[in-house]
Amino acid sequence: MKIFKTIAELRTHLSQFTSPAFVPTMGNLHAGHLALVRQAKPLGDVLVTSIFVNRLQFLPHEDFDTYPRTWDADCKALQDAGCDVLFAPSEKELYPEPQTFKVHPPAEISDILEGQFRPGFFVGVSTVVMKLFACVQPRVAVFGQKDYQQLMVLRRMVQQFALPIEVLGGITLRAADGLALSSRNNYLTPDERREAVHLSKTLQGMAQELRSGATDLAALQQHAMATLTQRGWQPDYLVVRRRTDLQVPALHEVTALAHSKGLVALGAARLGSTRLIDNLEVE
Repeated sequence: MKIFKTIAELRTHLSQFTSPAFVPTMGNLHAGHLALVRQAKPLGDVLVTSIFVNRLQFLPHEDFDTYPRTWDADCKALQDAGCDVLFAPSEKELYPEPQTFKVHPPAEISDILEGQFRPGFFVGVSTVVMKLFACVQPRVAVFGQKDYQQLMVLRRMVQQFALPIEVLGGITLRAADGLALSSRNNYLTPDERREAVHLSKTLQGMAQELRSGATDLAALQQHAMATLTQRGWQPDYLVVRRRTDLQVPALHEVTALAHSKGLVALGAARLGSTRLIDNLEVE
């Protein structure tokens, strides 16, 4: 595996290839990231992974400075997973001057859910991904479905800018008890780690209610919020949305969508000092 820390070196090396596959990450890699790497490996003639903790997508009170950074372990894991190129630019390399040109996704998909509770998050994500795409010029890029809204935003960005990139989603990997793998799971205390599975269990309960014929989404969501709150969580949202656009389905749509793979349950909640997100497509 070759490691490049400058855009110029990366571009020189990639000039010999025609169809790079790309997996962007912020490091602190776990099995979910490595599954994306293995998924992307056969899709191009060179596999590029990036590690860059992007300051633009963190709010001032969030964990940019304490976000876990595990460089040596990440390098070994990527090499073992078959990564060909690791691009690991410094902030000064990727943002040599203030990034005043930014990508602003439309409000209807970026100011809801995560965007409501993390204002500016999708501007930061879209901007850094656009810049990484410019550096790597991939033909295919793979992102995890655990960040469901992010995947939708990036797919639409690529579509509207007519970028020659296929954006694919990778399934959410889970621990044996059902907790979605996440770098932020490292922040959980042992007791919190045992409790954390109840986020996915709550989403599973919502999906089961929909499959059983529930149509009152407001009541379903309020019950889910109350369930987690009673367990000591601080939920931001537990909602059911259309998969196509993450908008609230009309009452007359709910039953049909619940039986035609048209709905997704999404949740974000804080457990102690750790904020976790998850989602479950209603099958």
